[in-house]
Amino acid sequence: MRIGDAAAAAGTTPRALRFYEQRGLLTPPPRTMTGQREYGEREVARVRIIRELLSLGLTVEDVRSCADRLELLDGDTLPPRGGPGCTMSSGVVERRIAALDAEIARLSQVREQLAARARVEEDA
Repeated sequence: MRIGDAAAAAGTTPRALRFYEQRGLLTPPPRTMTGQREYGEREVARVRIIRELLSLGLTVEDVRSCADRLELLDGDTLPPRGGPGCTMSSGVVERRIAALDAEIARLSQVREQLAARARVEEDA
């Protein structure tokens, strides 16, 4: 299938597919004689997994660091942690959780500062 059909099947855009290919998340697909990309079901499944990982808060760089293991996954959904292809021994998930925890703490502090200022202004 061509890029537009593959993007629609994966729930994304052709631009996203080109971006994933450029960033090393998606292996460049074979091309037709006219130079158009030809995607199969395997590539569409991989794009769905990439999108799921990104929606969980992983960055493009996080996904790229384990992109070579995405081939081990069967289908287009993530298996439970520890299943085939999910041994993120590089610590990608743990680092992302730590970064999210740090951002939550920072945002909570900013919220408290803003709320304190709002209370001061109300009292004035």
